[in-house]
Amino acid sequence: MRNLLDFLAKYNYWLVFVLLEAVSLFLLFRFNAYQGSVWFTSANTVTGKVLEWEAEAASYWSLRDANRELVRRNLLLEQQVRAMRTELRRAGHDSTYAELRQRSLLEGAELIEAKVITNTLRKRDNYITIDKGERDGVQPEMGVVCGTGVVGIVYLTSPHYSLVIPVLNSKSSISCRLRNTDYFGYLHWDGRRSLYAVLTDIPRHAHFKIGDVVETSGFSAIFPPGIFVGKISRILNSEDGLSYELEVNLSTDFGCLRDVCVVANPHQPEVKELENRWNEEKKKK
Repeated sequence: MRNLLDFLAKYNYWLVFVLLEAVSLFLLFRFNAYQGSVWFTSANTVTGKVLEWEAEAASYWSLRDANRELVRRNLLLEQQVRAMRTELRRAGHDSTYAELRQRSLLEGAELIEAKVITNTLRKRDNYITIDKGERDGVQPEMGVVCGTGVVGIVYLTSPHYSLVIPVLNSKSSISCRLRNTDYFGYLHWDGRRSLYAVLTDIPRHAHFKIGDVVETSGFSAIFPPGIFVGKISRILNSEDGLSYELEVNLSTDFGCLRDVCVVANPHQPEVKELENRWNEEKKKK
């Protein structure tokens, strides 16, 4: 307190001077129109500049939030653009001859669209899991195809999912024929390359060449006849030398398999029942 009194006593003349200057300026700008307008204009200018600086500082400190919002919007726009590109590719896609032929062959069958959720390639007994099951009408021993050809056969089903044995499985055996001929055999996988399988039991007197088309024979209720399987890439002799073994370049690329269709043949239960009756008759004999 004493220091404050000493300060006021020491600088009292300056304090009185500043007080009188403030009173005189107040009286000048308050009771004189011209000086008052100059003061008002100058004060507004200074206040506006200060507010502008304050706004710039606030916007600078809020840049982090603005950048986060921009990143979020860019991600949303990128997803929309990707979806639009996908739809444009689908709309502008020119169907190949194989796809058009397959559509015509499957017109009379009921197709259940499904998506692949699990797919293996590096095992000897590979399998595929799809997102449709018994509640969708899928049953064991139904054929599975995609836009480019044969995929496999349904093996097990649950209410919402199904397990498919693809061509790339050592237990797979699909009846196939050479297009435009009556020569048929059975397609097996040798466990080596995912793009090739082997068509066995082709008779020695059959006429064919490398590049000929291999398709389903229709000798079962699983696949209708004529579904594209692949093309002959190499001709080999069987181990006993009595028939040919044809290496087939598969039309289905299992490495990028996403969308498939299960072929529901309405006559399959009847055919299956007839075959079971035949087997029972043979056992009785």
